[in-house]
Amino acid sequence: MTATARETVLRRVQDALARSDRPEVTVPRAYRTGRALPDGERLALFVDRLVDYKAQVRTCTAGTTATVIAEALRAHGAQTIGVPPGLDPAWVAGWGGEVRTDSPDIPAPRLDVLDGVVTASAVSCAETGTIFLDAAADQGRRALTLVPDLHVCVVDLSSVRTGVPEAVACLRPEHPTTLISGPSATSDIELERVEGVHGPRALEVVIRTDV
Repeated sequence: MTATARETVLRRVQDALARSDRPEVTVPRAYRTGRALPDGERLALFVDRLVDYKAQVRTCTAGTTATVIAEALRAHGAQTIGVPPGLDPAWVAGWGGEVRTDSPDIPAPRLDVLDGVVTASAVSCAETGTIFLDAAADQGRRALTLVPDLHVCVVDLSSVRTGVPEAVACLRPEHPTTLISGPSATSDIELERVEGVHGPRALEVVIRTDV
C-alpha cells in the first residue's frame, strides 16, 4: 500500500524525534517587554482602540460596578442574562431581570435564549484594544461569550497592559484563551460589514478604574 503524504510526513517527524544526535534548538524569547504607561494614558489608549473596534465603553469604580453593568444591559433591552458560576453575584444583584448561572451541562445551542452575558476578564492589551479571557470561574466557558448577542465584559484597569508581550506574559498557558477585539464582525468581498456572524453583535466594556 502506498503511504499517504500525511503518513510520510509523520513518519519523518517520528524518526527525527527518535534520533539521539538531534541538535538542541534555543527558541528566542527576547520579546519587547517592560513598557508601561501611567494609568491615565493607558486607559485613554485602551478606550481609543475599543471605540475604534465599535465597542461601547463605560467606566466605573468598584462601588458603582453593579449600577453601570445594569445601565449597559438596559441600554440593549436585555431581560435574561447568563453569568459564569464564579462571577461576583453583587455585580448583577438588583438588576431586575432574570439571571441564569451557566453550567457545562447546558448545551451550547440553548445559550441562544439569553439576551446577553456578563463576565470578568483575565488581562487586556491597550495598544490593540484586545481583551483576553482564560476560562476562569468568573469568565466561564467559551460558548457562553460567543452565543448570546450581547457581551458585557468587566475589565479592571490594573489588568490592562500596554503591549501584547506584557499581556501574554500574564496568561496561563494551560488555560484555553479567547481574544476579543470588538464585537464580532466580518466583511465580504465588497467590504460590506456584517456583525454577529461568529460571536456577539454588541460588546460593552465596563472598565473599573480603581482596582
